[in-house]
Amino acid sequence: MRFLRLLLTLWSRFKREAGTVWVMLRDPTAPLVSKVIAVVALAYLVSPLDFVRDFLPVLGWIDDGLVLAGLLWLAYRFLPSELYEALRRRGGAGEGDVIEGHAERVV
Repeated sequence: MRFLRLLLTLWSRFKREAGTVWVMLRDPTAPLVSKVIAVVALAYLVSPLDFVRDFLPVLGWIDDGLVLAGLLWLAYRFLPSELYEALRRRGGAGEGDVIEGHAERVV
């Protein structure tokens, strides 16, 4: 059961990161170097060339995940902090966070 929970957590994290990268690639104010690094990360993910071959059951996927995470971390480092936060919000990474507003009791 813990393994399934871990997979679901990783999948939701992957979806949020994919949304952030998509918004970053389409944003004209994002630095070109961040966009290039993100494209290289995506190309590595779908490329048949790997450090560890994907036919090894788990090691190939771990390799892809670590390289993807490292390259996206590097791409995010080139973004100004305020742009990074805006991209995270627009990319869906703010889901589940605190929502501003007020509550009323309905009787």
